[in-house]
Amino acid sequence: MKLKQDLGLLSVFCIASGAMISSGLFILPGLAYARAGPAVIISYLLAGLLSLPGMLSIAEMTTAMPRAGGDCFTVIRSLGPGAGTVAGLLSWFSLSMKSAFALVGISIFTALIVDANLQLLSVLFCIVFLAINLTGIKRAGRTQIGLVIALLALMIVYIVVGLPKVRIENLSPFAPKRLAPILFTTGFVFISYAGLLKIASVAEEIKNPVRNIPLGMILSLLVVSLLYALMVFVTAGVVEPAVLSRSLTPISDGAEAFMGRTGQIILGLAAIFAFLSTANAGIMTAARSLVPLSRDGLLPQSLARINRRFGTPHNSLLLTAGVIIPALLLKLEILVEAASVVLVLTNILSCLSVIILRESRLQNYQPKFRAPLYPWLQVGGIAGLVFLIFEMGLEALLITVLLIVGGLFVYWFYGRIRATQEYALLHLIERITAKELTTHSLESELRDIIRERDDIIKDRFDNIIEDSTVLDTVQSLPLKDFFRQVADAMSPRLNIDSADIFKLLVEREQQSSTVLSPFLAIPHIVIDAEHKFDVLLARCREGIRFSDKDPKIHAVFVIMGSRDERNFHLHALAAIAQIIRDPNFETKWVNAKGKEGLRDVVLLGERKRSAAQQAAPLFA
Repeated sequence: MKLKQDLGLLSVFCIASGAMISSGLFILPGLAYARAGPAVIISYLLAGLLSLPGMLSIAEMTTAMPRAGGDCFTVIRSLGPGAGTVAGLLSWFSLSMKSAFALVGISIFTALIVDANLQLLSVLFCIVFLAINLTGIKRAGRTQIGLVIALLALMIVYIVVGLPKVRIENLSPFAPKRLAPILFTTGFVFISYAGLLKIASVAEEIKNPVRNIPLGMILSLLVVSLLYALMVFVTAGVVEPAVLSRSLTPISDGAEAFMGRTGQIILGLAAIFAFLSTANAGIMTAARSLVPLSRDGLLPQSLARINRRFGTPHNSLLLTAGVIIPALLLKLEILVEAASVVLVLTNILSCLSVIILRESRLQNYQPKFRAPLYPWLQVGGIAGLVFLIFEMGLEALLITVLLIVGGLFVYWFYGRIRATQEYALLHLIERITAKELTTHSLESELRDIIRERDDIIKDRFDNIIEDSTVLDTVQSLPLKDFFRQVADAMSPRLNIDSADIFKLLVEREQQSSTVLSPFLAIPHIVIDAEHKFDVLLARCREGIRFSDKDPKIHAVFVIMGSRDERNFHLHALAAIAQIIRDPNFETKWVNAKGKEGLRDVVLLGERKRSAAQQAAPLFA
């Protein structure tokens, strides 16, 4: 059962922004300030900059493969099921911990307003958001929009009112402990940008994903980075250093400094809005990180089960909530560091996946958005993120090793014996070693994804091409030898003697040349039959000599139909004409991998499909 596409651009922006703006802003600045001083502003900007390569890589891959699970799904198709299992569990763990971090934040800030059992309150909020997500992502998305709009409005008020109150002396010395603490703190606050990648987890439920995913992610990064920098700048400029370095409520303390108790309560409410939106977005996206693993047999199939009434992955949601609730008992620093390390690893895998997908030269990897500055953006991102992990210290390295080993353990003892998924790394190895390691299964899956992504509904011409005969030869051929091969291949399909087909082809070519360009010819004949129509595709790498005056032809579409199919004959010619109009058609045809690749060039070619032909029977 498919997930429902209910999320628009505003929902994408609000899910990504809401997942980012929470504890990373309303709690971490105080802890980070204690490590780096006022230069914590640089740490936040560096973390945002280091998030850029992973964000652009995920945006590219999800416009090519808009599927639930996002980065997990793409890593499986790129690096294989072992790496995909690690990536999926890392994503799920990171988002679950970030949601738990947000629920802990709710308890901290609620203490500023009311007297309540804070742990119980956090559990209750977790159950509320679980219920919202179980009843449908459209409702969860609307909840997210309301929370984020209210949050952004309060943040802007804080910046506008607070900027004139900033005392420059509070920002000096700017980097009292020099460079090393700034880099360590960059890794520590990296969790602040966690929501940026995780919008990919709900890619299958986004309307017009090829536009809304990259645009929503880019807008989120720009807006949130600017707000982070300005709010931390204001806070460091209005709160005394000794107070800020010990504070777990730095933004509220900043508001109290220039707006009094009322400001403290208002920004406390803003923090609660942020934590609520993060908890909601985290539960929403974390559960969907398990869906592609389950669909591919790497986790139990029940985790991919979609509720028939609400269209949500209810078992994955329940499991996610079951992990978040006990995590509420962990120390705050452990939650932050674990979630940040996992997020860094996820960004590294995203950058590496794009490199593998592009270098494998998969024919049907056709993203609508391509990350700029390839491959330097990805290579630089990987190098910077690996350096960041080492700068975070021994504890971060230990967490990294444990999480990777844990993911590989799950794959080895559960997913390995069930995994059958073909992946791009095999295609890259195949290309380098010139050995046959793959079938066409990944290309076929990508073709189906493109059809769904682009709302391509198969018509009769598609059905004929899918069942067509394909000739793929290397050596140059004289025209008559080529026609004999065509006649021998089509004779049993049309139930006509091969000599008669050969005669018709020769006579048609003698009447007038069927060569349309120096690359392409479309021989077409009328056969003596009823309700017969077929197409043969041919590629000759060294070329077919149609005549002495014509260059050697590399692409041939041979059309054969009975007289009662003359209308569809014209339809087929029109379809081919639209396909070959693509300026990259010749390159795609020459580089297509085998017979299935040649079919895919035609099946995925841009053309108008006839609604009248969609339900038409196939006469072969």
